[in-house]
Amino acid sequence: MGDHTSPHLVVLSGAGISAESGIQTFRAADGLWADHPIEDVATPEAWDRDPERVLRFYDARRDQVRRARPNAAHKALAQLERRGFRVSVITQNIDDLHERAGSRRVLHLHGEIFQARSSVDPRMCYPLRRGGIRLGDVCDKGSQLRPDVVWFGEAVPHFADACALVAEADLLLVVGTSLAVMPAASLLHQAPLDAPCVLVDPEAGALAPPGVTRISRPAGEGVPRLVRHWQREGRLWLPETLLD
Repeated sequence: MGDHTSPHLVVLSGAGISAESGIQTFRAADGLWADHPIEDVATPEAWDRDPERVLRFYDARRDQVRRARPNAAHKALAQLERRGFRVSVITQNIDDLHERAGSRRVLHLHGEIFQARSSVDPRMCYPLRRGGIRLGDVCDKGSQLRPDVVWFGEAVPHFADACALVAEADLLLVVGTSLAVMPAASLLHQAPLDAPCVLVDPEAGALAPPGVTRISRPAGEGVPRLVRHWQREGRLWLPETLLD
């Protein structure tokens, strides 16, 4: 296993997997938008209007992510990769919990909280190993740095790469996402017709579209159980004892 000919598990992860590590989601009643309307902190217009407020918001998020730790779901996926399975993770999350758990092939659809990027050239990114971004921090072209995050109303630059990965999937595992955020939710339609798709989420029964297998468990419970079955059998499959 592990080479380009072995079965390919593609994982699409959303806010629910990070919520189990204590990172607030956007849509929960006590989530990030409770005190911060989208239009004030996560749009290009907000950046133009009040960049200092936007920077403070993402500095607070960065501090939250630094305090968080990978949970059992992150660790199980990384362990599966270490055991020789071919695993690619596409995440809607901007945290680094998959990487800290040990996953090596992670594609961030919506950017990375620990990177700053130029406000005039998106190819120019800078790691934020500590601290945050301040007004006056500039790129090599002299332009203000901004969070490397895809805001509402902006294009998703890695979407084509994500589509290509999903098209290679032998099994698509969706974890902790409402399947409501576009264009990420449309990735399911890129999977091969013969590739099984399974959703692990406490609300899987209500969220999963037709044809998607439901495992109505939290990510930290459902994903490790799947991974244990796959490791024991040495192959990707969906054991009926875990399915709803």
